[in-house]
Parts: sequence; structure tokens; C-alpha cells
Amino acid sequence: MTSSPGQTGGGDTASPTPSPREASPPGETSPPHEAGEAAPIRRRPGGRTGRVRAQVLDAVRAELGERGYDGLTLDGVAARAGVHRATVYRRWRDVGGLLADLFEATRDDDWLPRDTGSLRGDLAALNRENQDALTARPSIAEALIAAAYRSEEAARGVRRLWEDRYARCEVIVERAVRRGELPPRTDARRLLVAATAPIYHWLTLLRLPPDPDLPDRVARDVVLAASAGAFTEPPPGDARPSSEA
Repeated sequence: MTSSPGQTGGGDTASPTPSPREASPPGETSPPHEAGEAAPIRRRPGGRTGRVRAQVLDAVRAELGERGYDGLTLDGVAARAGVHRATVYRRWRDVGGLLADLFEATRDDDWLPRDTGSLRGDLAALNRENQDALTARPSIAEALIAAAYRSEEAARGVRRLWEDRYARCEVIVERAVRRGELPPRTDARRLLVAATAPIYHWLTLLRLPPDPDLPDRVARDVVLAASAGAFTEPPPGDARPSSEA
């Protein structure tokens, strides 16, 4: 899912601590906030405030793609956005605040998975979107995944974003059940993880070149497993036997 589910986060993440490049500029004061937490973001949609936010977040994406998390600074973002640095420091406070707002903005979009008319087609289309997002240069998706291992704030944002994307993609499974392609009580989340994880494993962990056949091959394998009941939950009250000593 462009900006889509991938198993990231966790890891040895650390809360971003303000460095000299992130401190408020002379003459600006910032209300205190808890260490490791993003500063509160004041949003007033529309008008000049909305335009400034859009410019700044576009600049964050560009800076992340070109420089990565280590090269992301409030001064660099302000310069690229054409916004006064005092405005950026006052509203976002630090890099953690920028990342938090970027994830929130991504969750505010109207993205939905394609409806191709079949489960295999839907999953293949979803995987092609994921593959395209991870292989674009610069890849914002890849930069955000990398940032999640360096910043606890980014890791929390990634997890919230992926939860949102998985929830939106459950409609793929719902449609397949209605079409009779899947048995009732198919666990949508388990199926979606199985269908999307191989793309991230191939490109992000193994660092292999993109395989144009992989999205459809993975979709085919998951459809075969799912139609055989691999992701089906037992009926209510039909508890699976437990292993008791």
C-alpha cells in the first residue's frame, strides 16, 4: 500500500533528542514538552496555515528522500519549503514533530486499494504499488522505514500508518468473501500480512532487484492457501484444543 503495510518499527529505536540543529532559533521560545514526545501540532486547515503545512511536508518528503533521517534538519526543511525558519521551529519544534505530522498527513489521504474483480488481481495490484513505492528513487517509503529504526517517534508513526493501511485493505478480503472466493471467517489481517510481507522481505531485507513477476506470484500463492482455509478462524465457541500437561 503505497505508504503501506510493511513490518517495521520496533528495533533499537531511540527518541530523537534535540540537537543544536533542532533547537529553537535565537529569539524564539518553545513551550516545554516531554522528552521523546512530539510537540503538540496546532492545525488550522485551509488558508495560509494549510498552504505552509503542505509546503513544509513536501519539503520533509524531499529531504528524507535525498538525505535520509540523519540529514533531516529544520533549517534544511525551511529553506527548501521557502518558509521562514522561525515558523518551522515554532510549529514543529524538532525533527520528531515534523515526522509525526508527516505521518498524520499521510493517514489523512483518500487512498483505497484497487478493485480488479478478483482476489488475486487485487493482491497483485497492491503488491505492485508496494514494489513501485519501494523502488522509486528517491524512495520516500524506504526513507520512512529507515527513520523508524532511528526515531521512536517515527516508529510510532509508522505503526499507526500501517494499522490504517491494513484497515483500509480489509475490503479486499470482504469483497472476496462476497464473491465466494474465500470461506467465511477468513482473517483479513493475517491474509494481508502474508500477501504483502514477501515484497518487503525481497526489497528491504534482502536488497534484491525488483522482480516484475513477484507481485503476482505472491498473490497466487496466498490465494491458494486462503481458499483452502489457511487463514480461516474457527466458529465462535469452537475453541482450538490447547496443549495441557
